[in-house]
Amino acid sequence: MADVEYLQSIIRQHPDFPKKGISFLDIFPILRDPIAFETLITHFVHHITSQTIPKSLHKKVDVVVGLDARGFLLGPIVALRLGASFVPVRKRGKLPGACVSAAYEKEYGIDTFEMQSDAILPGQSVIIVDDLIATGGSAKAAGELVGKLGGVTVEYLFIIEIMALKGYHHLDAPAYSVIQHLT
Repeated sequence: MADVEYLQSIIRQHPDFPKKGISFLDIFPILRDPIAFETLITHFVHHITSQTIPKSLHKKVDVVVGLDARGFLLGPIVALRLGASFVPVRKRGKLPGACVSAAYEKEYGIDTFEMQSDAILPGQSVIIVDDLIATGGSAKAAGELVGKLGGVTVEYLFIIEIMALKGYHHLDAPAYSVIQHLT
């Protein structure tokens, strides 16, 4: 696929960032390039409309959920293109009003995501989007939040999957990534 190869060529790797032994995959060069950013969004929307929606029970997406923080850069645009609402998932204490929460494990301990408790209605079809899936902990927590509100996650979307970590195995719905990174 030409668009996948194009996007992969723009992503930058930063060895030993944020700590020694980690190779950081930087998506920000895609966001700085309007053609690349449009290619990414169009790729996501084409996948959703040609693959995800036809296989879904309700044949539509009601809500796009974006994970703090890079999911906020992608989710609203994808939601607008689909005619869906956008719902942010934030770290604990960042959202006003009543919230539901879900804990997830990070490299250095436990963190908590929250979603406003009136953000998703029971039975709504939901897509969850983030930049990268590694171990799957944060995406799984977002899926738990959707479930607590009665929503149905139909798919998880990522720009990059770190294949060696097998994060998809922890999710409650199919997942799609544009780029599969081996390590």
